[in-house]
Amino acid sequence: MKKERYLIVLFFLIQNIIHNMGHPVTPSLVESLGIANYMFGVFFATMSFGLMLGGPFWGGLGDRGNKKKYIIIGLLMYSIGQFFFGYSNNQYLMVFFRFFSGFGVVSSITLFMSYLIEITDKKDRAKYLAYIAAAVTLGASIGYYLGGFISQNSFTVEFFHITNFREIFLIQAILNLLYIVLIFFLFKDNTIKIKNDNKINMFNSFKFIKRIDYRLLLFLIALTFITMGAINLNKFIDVYFINLGFNSLNLGTFKMVTGYVSLFTSIMLVPIFARVIKQIGLMILIQLLSAFIVFYTFKSSNFITVIYSLYMIYIVLKAIFTPLEQNYISSHAKVGEYGKLMGIRQSFISIGMVIGPLIGGFLYEKKPILLFNSSAIAFIIGFLILIIVNLLYYRDRKLFNKD
Repeated sequence: MKKERYLIVLFFLIQNIIHNMGHPVTPSLVESLGIANYMFGVFFATMSFGLMLGGPFWGGLGDRGNKKKYIIIGLLMYSIGQFFFGYSNNQYLMVFFRFFSGFGVVSSITLFMSYLIEITDKKDRAKYLAYIAAAVTLGASIGYYLGGFISQNSFTVEFFHITNFREIFLIQAILNLLYIVLIFFLFKDNTIKIKNDNKINMFNSFKFIKRIDYRLLLFLIALTFITMGAINLNKFIDVYFINLGFNSLNLGTFKMVTGYVSLFTSIMLVPIFARVIKQIGLMILIQLLSAFIVFYTFKSSNFITVIYSLYMIYIVLKAIFTPLEQNYISSHAKVGEYGKLMGIRQSFISIGMVIGPLIGGFLYEKKPILLFNSSAIAFIIGFLILIIVNLLYYRDRKLFNKD
């Protein structure tokens, strides 16, 4: 099983390299088409809406077996969506294809994650989830760098005939098809298949929420706010870099550095923090520190120095938080329900990914600092909800001990 676990980590790395190549050029593509800046947030929000609806849908299907089939179908949808996003030249069609891509790609995100959890003992889950978090961040960083490099380097611009940045999305779609071929030959689904004759659709999959412990539900709500803050930082810092006069290669380099920081954190630090008994307390502290860092970073007069120093502490904290929250959520799942629960997790995350950029786009148009301050406020809200979750566990434990 160890080989299979590392294979899933490799899949996440490859997937995030390919799927992030378009991000550094998207602001430039939007600008070249004469589309307003706030639509950058709309594009991301509609893709996230696809992630939100698709997570429980693919998760429910995957729990019945044939994960490979649903992963391949979803990734084929992603290739189609990315190609037409780059070549439709119409903002309304671009919105639709972002949704289409999001609904498709969440199949692999949800089902690879649930597969790893199913084949990993509880004591080792945090470690392998940390490896996945590192692969995601490192892959995204490399993808950002490659997308920026290909769009700016004179040799690659001439070789790929790049004229309007859309060619990056064609390259991305082709590479994703090759990735599908790799999955077809290497991935073997050895998990338990649950027989269930009930039909699965994106709506009845959400009924699983009724069976979730109320404290876990509160935790998921906190995760939504935390995601709102994190995703706005992650996405609008792209636009902020360009608006400050930096190019897509500068942006790609910054993203690659954050990837290396996350990789170091996930390999060296997360296994240490995973041994902490009171992990909710640690997650509470992480959100409080994140809020303070973000408040300070974007008010600093020396942006580049701070973004490569203090902001990197936020990247470390984020890299620690992600595997801890994934491990915490997976500990509430029963055998045969990992796909559904991780799909519900993805939906709560995606709600933040929808609401965050929609609000963030308008805040950024008004004044960039409002957007970054709203991220810090979202971390504070997550911090407060996590305190409530912790208090509820403490109260229920006391009541149980009395009985």
